[in-house]
Parts: sequence; structure tokens; C-alpha cells
Amino acid sequence: MTPRLDAISVTTADLAASLAFYRRLGLDIPAGAESAPHVEVALPGGQRLLWDTEDVVRSFDPSWAGSKGGERLGLAFLCDSPAEVDAVYADLTGAGHTGHLQPWDAVWGQRYAVVLDPDGCAVSLFAANPS
Repeated sequence: MTPRLDAISVTTADLAASLAFYRRLGLDIPAGAESAPHVEVALPGGQRLLWDTEDVVRSFDPSWAGSKGGERLGLAFLCDSPAEVDAVYADLTGAGHTGHLQPWDAVWGQRYAVVLDPDGCAVSLFAANPS
């Protein structure tokens, strides 16, 4: 038997803010989920994205202290077009989220941008760039 990737977990200081951010990216997060300490959504392809509050993580790992360094894991959202990368970046930064890297035409053939979620995690936006 071979283990398979099933879920990606986000530990958040502010669950409501984190869920609002990812809703803006199109994830179907149930209304009222902000009141739960743990939230899960199914992703296309069968994997799940999970959120836990810092308090939940500390409840089973009292020594947990959060990240001590730079990014080690990031999420990337595929957009339908280069214009959508620009529009989603503008929507998120216009809503007050921190833009980390403004949209640009990457040498690897994609339109690419990076926004920080409410916990400071890098979230990439990308689309094939036919030019």
C-alpha cells in the first residue's frame, strides 16, 4: 500500500479572515464555518484543504510555536487567463490583502503573481501566457 496525498492544512491566527480570503479565490467554504475550530473543503481531484485555529493545534501539540522562518509550503491557484491573474490580484489587494509580487510575465511561460493570505502565507496566482 502506498500513502497518497489527501489534505493540505492551514493553521491560522484568524479563521474568519482566512476563510474570507480563500472564498475570494472561489473555494466553496460553507457559510457559518467561521464558528468552527476546524474547517474542511473538498478540492477538485479529491484532495481536501483544511483549516485549524492556532488554539486547536496547541490542544494536541502544546509545544507548537508556529513558523520560525520563511515560506516552506505555498498554494498556487490556476487562473483561466493572464487577464484573470491580473483581475484576481487586483480584487485581493483591493480588499486589503498584501500583494507580494505584482503580476508579471514569467520566463517559464506563465502570467504570475503572489498575494499573502491573512497569516502571511504566499498564495500564487498563475495562468499560461501564450505570448
